[in-house]
Amino acid sequence: MSRRSAVSQHRARRPRVVIATRLYTPEASAAAFRLEALARALEEQGADVKVLTTRPPRGVGGEARAGTPSRWPVLRDAQGQVRGYLSYLSFDVPLALRLILVRDMDALVIEPPPTTGAVGAVAAALRRLPFTFYAADVWSDATDSVEGVPGPVRRAVRLVETTVWKRAARVLTISPGVHRRVTELIGEHGQVMIGNGIDTDTFTPDGPGADEEADGSPPYFVYAGTVSEWQGADVFVDAFEQVRRTHPGTRLLFFSEGSGRDALEEMVRERGLEGVEFRSKVPPAEMARTLRGAVAGLSSITPGQGYEFALPTKIYAATACGTPVVHAGEGAANERIDANHLGWSSTYDADAVAASMRAALEGRGSPDPAHLRQWTIEHASLAGCAAKGAAEVLASLPQDGRGHG
Repeated sequence: MSRRSAVSQHRARRPRVVIATRLYTPEASAAAFRLEALARALEEQGADVKVLTTRPPRGVGGEARAGTPSRWPVLRDAQGQVRGYLSYLSFDVPLALRLILVRDMDALVIEPPPTTGAVGAVAAALRRLPFTFYAADVWSDATDSVEGVPGPVRRAVRLVETTVWKRAARVLTISPGVHRRVTELIGEHGQVMIGNGIDTDTFTPDGPGADEEADGSPPYFVYAGTVSEWQGADVFVDAFEQVRRTHPGTRLLFFSEGSGRDALEEMVRERGLEGVEFRSKVPPAEMARTLRGAVAGLSSITPGQGYEFALPTKIYAATACGTPVVHAGEGAANERIDANHLGWSSTYDADAVAASMRAALEGRGSPDPAHLRQWTIEHASLAGCAAKGAAEVLASLPQDGRGHG
């Protein structure tokens, strides 16, 4: 074979992208869904994708629908989450070796936490290839909002996170608020706002569960996702206690995990509050079924903790199913819900939230389900956001299309 033919064949090879993430499908989480969507979009745009991730929690079955996962055991907490310093280290330390040993890597995509970003950044530098950081959150801001974190730890998290962003060929941000915050912290360093969304093929208005509320079963609200300090889901327990006085058959369902779940359960027990049910996380198709029959999906952000820019994915999960949202907080989520008639938003106050929940139960100001669905397809499709992200990852490659890995 001539040298020219060999070079031509090399350039014709599909680029090989590695995604390093502690969360991946079939594990049910917003991060896992984002990364699987990105893997699928990369494959559709001509790349081969390998995913360095963890073994799913015990009892979680199924296979990823995109990418070729390479799984490693990881330390999980009592709720099955990869959360906390020891859990992160149990993923990050082996990841360093895994990234060195992986063959034929042209580009790397890294998910938070910042420690994973640091490991990935070093590996990318050693292999002289570009890496992309997927900034779904600003972790150092979240650390600042948690009581009891020592000052040196807060400063270290900020330093690691911003250093990784500056070294990245691309920083993918999921909302205008996150994008603005990243820019405030590091200036312009290749960040691109690709948006965020939901799998609109799974979360749909049609399918099992759509008639559950109409068939005479008690009406219910759904909170699906993490409960922690910055989400502040306890406001819904306070509001629901008021709602039960006027609508005694109503239920409140939590499909949740996180640092605040135990405290929520204790609050409900102490008050003897009936109608509140705590359930484990379920697969997306089952979550969609539950949302279809709900009066509204619930979303909240605790004000004053620096997270007013966040747009929780649980909003889009509900609207994709044609179900409106009751949101408590202030900032970007309130603005998006009000501007696009996606449901009811209020201040982070139990009385105001209770008023929104009653309005939803009584159908006052309810948005049209077809409008909710169409808006989500046009503005919050995960596939569309992933396609933008994949294009940015591939655009970061050298002009010959390959790195040096």
